[in-house]
Amino acid sequence: MITSKTSFLALIGNPVSHSLSPIIQNAAIQYLGLDLIYMAIPCKNEDLEIVINSLTKMNCKGLNITIPFKQKVFDICSEISPVAKKVKAINTLKLTNDKDWIGTNTDIDGFIYPLKNLNLEKKNSLILGSGGAARSVVQGLIELKLSKITIVSRTKNSLNKLITDFKNDIEIEGWVSTDTEIDNLIQEADLIVNTTPVGTSNTTNDGLIPFGQSFWNCINSNTIVYDLIYNPSPTPFLKFCDKKGCMTIDGTQMLIAQGAKSLSFWTNGLEVPFEIMHDALKKYL
Repeated sequence: MITSKTSFLALIGNPVSHSLSPIIQNAAIQYLGLDLIYMAIPCKNEDLEIVINSLTKMNCKGLNITIPFKQKVFDICSEISPVAKKVKAINTLKLTNDKDWIGTNTDIDGFIYPLKNLNLEKKNSLILGSGGAARSVVQGLIELKLSKITIVSRTKNSLNKLITDFKNDIEIEGWVSTDTEIDNLIQEADLIVNTTPVGTSNTTNDGLIPFGQSFWNCINSNTIVYDLIYNPSPTPFLKFCDKKGCMTIDGTQMLIAQGAKSLSFWTNGLEVPFEIMHDALKKYL
């Protein structure tokens, strides 16, 4: 029951109407018997500072941060975790008793979750896209001890910046999506990860495949294909790769695992039930 003493958690971003985080978080909160509620709050770019400042004066315990604010919230934090500094993105904020924000990033833990038992050490990976999500993926692959990362992107500037930031941590190279050499990279990849929004439901990308279907004609059936998109599930890209015989992973496990990590962070290390979150999401979808 929600009362005047109930505290709240929230997702801040634009857009947030498609988010399934309230489904999984409120299921875990109810299971754990916490006097909390989780909601999604849409926020325009120009309103971010006003919204964040207002929340510090309310009964807010913490926030998830999504597009386009994962870099912009650095300025409001009094403390930032090393991993958030490394990937230059914050997706989770916790409000202290002194009304200061602590920032961290749980996306890396979420991304790694479905890959931990797949023996990817010393393997090759191919990442699609060079935006903020790609940074968390690169860091996750470093922690999984892959030998090489190749990034394919349409945007040369962000591609070069990403490579520069991680070149001392792992063998990493980048290619523009129009390069003819990419066919060989696709064939040799043990793991392919889509970090682009192409294929997301309720957008102009619905039904599309990153870089077009002809781009993937040479994909190897032994390749693991991981799409960070969780709505729809599976995406058109994963359906295509499944027909090619590939093992496919959608973004639902990452969504749940990063959400569980965030809730644990907000509740000072409480063990959060992954299966309860998973069941709630499965019923909703």
